[in-house]
Amino acid sequence: MRTAWGVPNDLVESLKSLGLTRYEALVYIGLLRMTGATATEIHEASGVPRASVYPVLDRLIQKELVNVSHTTPKRFDAVPPDRGVRNLMIRIERDAESARAALDTIYREKEREGRGNRELVWTIYGEENIRTRLAEMFQSAERSVEVLATWDLLREGVLALLDTVPDSAQIDIITECWEGEQPFRFRVHGLPLAKLRETCSVPGKPLPYEGSGVFLVDNARALLWTRTGSSDEQPSALYSESAGLVSFVRRHITSVTEWARATGQ
Repeated sequence: MRTAWGVPNDLVESLKSLGLTRYEALVYIGLLRMTGATATEIHEASGVPRASVYPVLDRLIQKELVNVSHTTPKRFDAVPPDRGVRNLMIRIERDAESARAALDTIYREKEREGRGNRELVWTIYGEENIRTRLAEMFQSAERSVEVLATWDLLREGVLALLDTVPDSAQIDIITECWEGEQPFRFRVHGLPLAKLRETCSVPGKPLPYEGSGVFLVDNARALLWTRTGSSDEQPSALYSESAGLVSFVRRHITSVTEWARATGQ
């Protein structure tokens, strides 16, 4: 569909998604069709009310989409689309970074005050969100990082994150095999895949796919990650700083490690 002035509505909506109002989009599109237009000509070409044209032009100048002449009457010209859209994207990225920094400050303030929900068990959905939480756990490690995971999960989603663990923390890994060079700071314990799949299962939830793992940092933060073999179900993980769940994971990893050592794996 098009506006009364022949402008495709989807184009107007696209410009709105880049931070323009409807009137700003109509004026900018109208100016692209003209050279050195006056405010009256812009009103006639865009359909924007005459009283709104100058305020809209002022905002478009601030957004680096319009140039203005030093003549009487003033004349206006549109910045070419490639440069205009780039200017809008730069503005969006700058605003997004400013918002991210402000939101991060608020979030860190909560951390300094101490989280009141440490006893809760959280479900995290989506592989990127899980990786982000794991990265935060690893980066905050002070004494120990313990990993009980299948090799495919280690290779595809975890090993790169372990590079961020501070040197002060010891890294212990239990997995069924190791391919390639083993970093000197890793202590690796072998475990048969069948046993590993059994021990990596989330309690009460069957493990249909090998890509799963249990992670414990400083005996204080635990994460249980379960991938699925179905494309319809996104990966999920359980995360907690709860003393109960951490204690359960601690005992679980200890018993598996002792079993692996006792059987010579």
